Amino acid sequence: MMQTGEQGGKLYRGIVEAIRADIASGIYVPGSRLPAERDLTERFGVSRPTIREAMIALEMLGLVEARKGSGVFVLDSSVAAAAGEAELDIGAFEIIEARRLLEGEVAAVAATEIDEAHLAELRVLMAQMDDDDAAAAEAADRRFHICIAEATGNAVIIAAVTDFWDMRFRSPLAREVLRKAGSLGTQSRLDEHGRILRALEARSPVEARAAMRDHLNRVITHLLDVTETEAVERARAETAQRRRALARRAV
Repeated sequence: MMQTGEQGGKLYRGIVEAIRADIASGIYVPGSRLPAERDLTERFGVSRPTIREAMIALEMLGLVEARKGSGVFVLDSSVAAAAGEAELDIGAFEIIEARRLLEGEVAAVAATEIDEAHLAELRVLMAQMDDDDAAAAEAADRRFHICIAEATGNAVIIAAVTDFWDMRFRSPLAREVLRKAGSLGTQSRLDEHGRILRALEARSPVEARAAMRDHLNRVITHLLDVTETEAVERARAETAQRRRALARRAV
């Protein structure tokens, strides 16, 4: 089981370094397949999101490649060397898992403290999240979460929620995962934020906590699904390209 968390390390980084060491020692040679995700979660004693984060980081470093229906394969060491060392920093799954823990409790506190001015702003932001402009909808989403933090009246909570939201744009690994994920879906976003808003209007800490946690749970599930699908779609494209090349040779 991983012990990196006890020393303030990043769990996915510990997995990356362990697998890099396995590759360097010849346990996994170029062309060989890494153990299945389920086996890796058991080996390292971590969650699926942490393993997925590590696999994406290894891909960014040029060490492995995901292939449709086959798994994750080790690349030639010369490819990895050409890729160089990257400053991966904090991953998207790490950020969202931390947000789920924090913002669930923030929503519960806000439900007991929120005033009509904050509720009015949240209603306006809900309408803005339905904007066809993705950047405007994203900005409204960010402001929605920070507004809830502001409703607590606690400056430390406000700073923490703001930083959690913004650090995903400062981290190369988080940006890469979110790039793969793309949009989380307008209707789902509206439905989930609407549930959060209704719980706050009802001044229900229990419902507000549950609504916020459910929302961020869905974000994690979406990222898991999309990062898996992205690898499959890339493999399909590569297969189609190889077939076209073979067809040209046959002519």
